[in-house]
Order: sequence, then structure tokens, then C-alpha cells
Amino acid sequence: MAVPAALPPAIVAPAPAPAPAPAPAPAPAAAAPSVAPRRPAVSAALTQTRIEVTRSFSGARIVLYGAVFDPARQPHDVVVVVRGPQEPVPIVRKIRVFGLWLNTPPVIFRGAPGYYMAASTRPLNQVANFAVRRRLGLGVENLRFAAPDEERVESRYGVADVIVSRLGPDYFEYRQAVVRLKLREGLYAADSDAVRFVDQGLFRADVALPASAPNGRYVAEIHLLRNGTPVAMRRRDLTVEKVGVERALHDLAHRRPWTYGVASVVFAIFAGWAASAIFRRP
Repeated sequence: MAVPAALPPAIVAPAPAPAPAPAPAPAPAAAAPSVAPRRPAVSAALTQTRIEVTRSFSGARIVLYGAVFDPARQPHDVVVVVRGPQEPVPIVRKIRVFGLWLNTPPVIFRGAPGYYMAASTRPLNQVANFAVRRRLGLGVENLRFAAPDEERVESRYGVADVIVSRLGPDYFEYRQAVVRLKLREGLYAADSDAVRFVDQGLFRADVALPASAPNGRYVAEIHLLRNGTPVAMRRRDLTVEKVGVERALHDLAHRRPWTYGVASVVFAIFAGWAASAIFRRP
């Protein structure tokens, strides 16, 4: 029986090595953050934030120093508006009846500032247009205060927020009378030379406060404008108040009017009796 020849050993080919993994694609470079250009800014401070009113008070001068920060170093305008506490203003009209001049019932405007001053680097009509001045209340002609017997607010002749009052066309005459009265008393004013740049970016504003200025909280608004467009604004507070005996009498008259009235009558009687006793002829 034939024996089959031995087969040669099988040759096993080695398994191919795994292909190397492809290198990860490089991550896209992150975009550099965009840096927005810095907006112009304004800073200011009052040399005094409290004004004391005494018996010898004859007025004061409010001095404000400020600085304009603008990386572009472009020219700007600065307007400083100082408003006093609001107070009602009664206005009467004289009419002739049967040859006699009589006063009509008073029309009371509420919300009118007791003091208003607009100081600027140049005339306001050169600083901004009418719409901007009206919106910011720059100038005595753009002051806003409540109209008596007000009905509605509408747009007329392309001007928004026109107050339509029951006074009809006389409303504007009454309003102008309020402004004229305050201008005559020196409580409303506008000065186009009161803000001066003393150095590059540094400015100074001088605001006169008359002796008849009302007591209370005042607000100074510093507006920064470029090419007629407002770009920044700051507010600073100021207090005008009576001190000493004047403050005590003021508080007594407003908080306890009956006590103040009775004390005044008693003092007047005593003063009259004392004067008659001293100067009585023998």
C-alpha cells in the first residue's frame, strides 16, 4: 500500500499591519475678537454740591469742571443745563370790563422749573437742530411743563408732541408769559459763552444763581454733542437750602402754618406795645 508523500508545511502570510490613522485636520484659527471703537464720553464735577442760603445771601456762582474723552480727538460741543425744583406758576390776564381793568381767574402751569439755565460753548441753534433741542429741552423755548386743562398731545405741522389745550390759541400766549416772567426775575437764562475749553478736552462752566432762586434739589445735565448729535450725557445733583434762623422760620411756616400765624400776630402786638411804651411822651 502506497504511503502518500508528506505535504510541506503550510506557510501562513502575516496579517497586514493596520494603516496609521490619518492625522486630525488642524482646527481653524479662531477669529480675533472685533474691538468696537470707544465712544466719546464726558465726565464732570461741581465745585460745591450744597449752597447755604442765609439772611445775607445775595446769589451764588455754580462752577462745574469737566473733561471730554474721545480717542478720535474730534471737536465737540458741550451744553450744561441746570434745572431747579418744579413749582406751579399762576398767570392772570387783565381784561377791560365797562372801563375797569379786572384780572381773569388764574391759569396755573404746573411742572415748570423754578430755575433754568442753559450754558453752552456756542449758540444753541448752532449746536443742534430744532428736533434735538426740543427732545433734550435745550433752551427756554423748548422747556416742557404741564398745560392747564390739557386735553391731548398730537403732531402738527410736522412737529410731534404739540400740546393742545382748552385754552385754544391763547395757550401759547400764556406759556410765553410764564417764560417772560421767569426771564424778568432772572430765573431763566441762556448763555452761549458760559462753557469754555480751558485745555485740550478740559472745560469749565459758570452758572449764576440769583438770590431769588428757590430752595430744593437742582439737577445739572452735561450734554456732549458732535456734529449736532448727542453722544454722551452726565447728571450731577446740587442742593440749595436755608440754614440758621431762616431755615427754622421756613420750616415752621410750612409745617405748622397755624402756629406760625399765631406767633406772628403775638409778636406784632408785643412789638407795637413795646414801641408805644418806649416812645410814649410824658
